[in-house]
Amino acid sequence: MVEWVQEIVDKFKFVFLEKDRWLLIAEGLKVTLLVTFLALLLGLVIGMLVAIVRTSHDQMKKDNVRGVARIFLGIMNGICKVYLTVIRGTPVMVQLLLMYFVILVSAESEITVAVMTFGINSGAYVAEIFRSGIMSIDKGQMEAGRSLGLSYVTTMTKVILPQAIKNVLPALVNEIITLLKETSICGAIGLSELTRGAENIQSATYEALFPLLMVALIYLVIVMMFTALMSKIERRLRESDLR
Repeated sequence: MVEWVQEIVDKFKFVFLEKDRWLLIAEGLKVTLLVTFLALLLGLVIGMLVAIVRTSHDQMKKDNVRGVARIFLGIMNGICKVYLTVIRGTPVMVQLLLMYFVILVSAESEITVAVMTFGINSGAYVAEIFRSGIMSIDKGQMEAGRSLGLSYVTTMTKVILPQAIKNVLPALVNEIITLLKETSICGAIGLSELTRGAENIQSATYEALFPLLMVALIYLVIVMMFTALMSKIERRLRESDLR
């Protein structure tokens, strides 16, 4: 039993500590978290804008509003529909390769390519999440805001969206977790993220088990920490609603 444990310890030291190979994992983790954070910000902005355009267009159509605003929103809604169809209907790996080899071929950094790809991809899913949240809010909330003299934009940002975010928080958390795990394919464009770091260690040591288990454990810990944080935020929001 002791020999078996000692063998595992020796192998762990060989894989990670010898020649400071653990730094490959550490550097990969930093890249993974950076890409995830920046892509999340971009995805939230895109998703919120697309959701507002689509819900505003649907509301104007339902109210039979005419004029330039209706035409403009109709055009923007058509663009948003195409965007959602294309992004959600194609694999993220294909999108990443298209960005790297075709669209952003002149980009100076692979991180820029990864952030743009995952941000645009995530934005399509975030848009539908926000859209469902906005549609779940009673239309009387909008009417009440407008009757108080607030503009449509102010009512949407100050009244509707805060309530919608509370409703869609669980789905939004799932999308963030998915985004974090999707960044594991960044190695396809040469970006040294977490999974690529494990592959580099495997190439140097011919040991696959320990590097891959370490990466899986790191992803698991991050997801568990993030889930716990979001659960605490949800509880706080529920408590504020009861007051």
